[in-house]
Amino acid sequence: MPTDVPLNGHQLTLGLMPLNDAAPFVVAEQLGLFREEGLAVTLKWQPSWAALRDDLQTGVLQGAQMLALMPLTSTLGLDGRATPVISAMTLNLGGNSITLSRALMASLGEDGHDLASPLQVAKALAAHVRERKQRGEPLLKLASVHPFSSHRYLLRYWLAAGGINPDRDVEMRAVAPPLMAAQLASGALDGFCVGEPWNSLAAAQGMGQVVAGSHDIWRFGQEKVLGVREDWAEQHPLAHQALIRALLKACAWLDRPGNRARAAEWLHDEGMPEVPMSVVTRGLEDVDVEQSVEEFQQQNPGWTIFHRYAANFPWRSQTRWYIAQMQRWGHLQGFSDEDLEATLARCVRPDLYRTAARKLGMVVPVVDERSEGTHPSPWWLSGEAGQVPMPADGFIDGAVFE
Repeated sequence: MPTDVPLNGHQLTLGLMPLNDAAPFVVAEQLGLFREEGLAVTLKWQPSWAALRDDLQTGVLQGAQMLALMPLTSTLGLDGRATPVISAMTLNLGGNSITLSRALMASLGEDGHDLASPLQVAKALAAHVRERKQRGEPLLKLASVHPFSSHRYLLRYWLAAGGINPDRDVEMRAVAPPLMAAQLASGALDGFCVGEPWNSLAAAQGMGQVVAGSHDIWRFGQEKVLGVREDWAEQHPLAHQALIRALLKACAWLDRPGNRARAAEWLHDEGMPEVPMSVVTRGLEDVDVEQSVEEFQQQNPGWTIFHRYAANFPWRSQTRWYIAQMQRWGHLQGFSDEDLEATLARCVRPDLYRTAARKLGMVVPVVDERSEGTHPSPWWLSGEAGQVPMPADGFIDGAVFE
């Protein structure tokens, strides 16, 4: 039975990672938004996604900043112990990048390849991989942050678009985000896909070059989500709604002009003191009103959107795109389409999002699914009380997902 009474300091512990897109949690704490909603929140920084997963599954955490696939894979029992987790809110769009070592980029340049675009770099890398194989050299070592992460599937998508089979042509690893830059510098890795500020750090250290961002691969695709234990949400529905509202207000604040510099200071001081302040700030920059979205995106591949473009709505179709990528690479064997659809409906909860967003007077989409790659220019999304301006979307290979 639900145990919520009118909230007055409802205690809960939330997990988060040392990444720029943990900003909504830090902002909600610093601005008193959790407290405003009757919550007494403890933030628990985690060293890796595996550690965060374990703490949530064992009940140390009630909720967390999570990779978009984590609620699904935890519920299915694919990632750790089977633990039902639900998500009623997306925290951000984009924020990841692919970085290659300076040595590897120098080799691509010496080979005379066209490196003018993210797709051209992927094609150049494919040619380089073939040449290494002919010379009998070891496979390149590339990393993402977790076996079931957006980073893994964005990296695979980019490699495949260039003509590389990620299961045969390179060695794929999982490395915790804070370790990526150091492993690139030591030569343990030749490249990686990770969230900010770790790409900016590798570039600032002169060890890596960013070659593609999230939006180059899947333009304005889903990144992190708010995940909570299903049993906690069922027992404390008022606290769950309060949590969603607090984070929604934090996300809206982050996308207002002039606020991100303060957020960068808080992130640096609370979660990433070892990263230079200038690097955290650089990775958290937002588009200026005088700039075009296209120009800013090209200059800032790790650009993160926290609220605009209906960013916080938990589109079931976007999680379904990740499922399609898992199926593409044979990572969902043994699960029927019916099982996956039922689990998707269980884990991704736009109905709970709408309840929270309506109370804040926000316009919410009227549908739970939308197509990706069918909008070559900005468009308008129908909402319950108006329309939401949306950006052009698409994939690096021109594909459409419906």
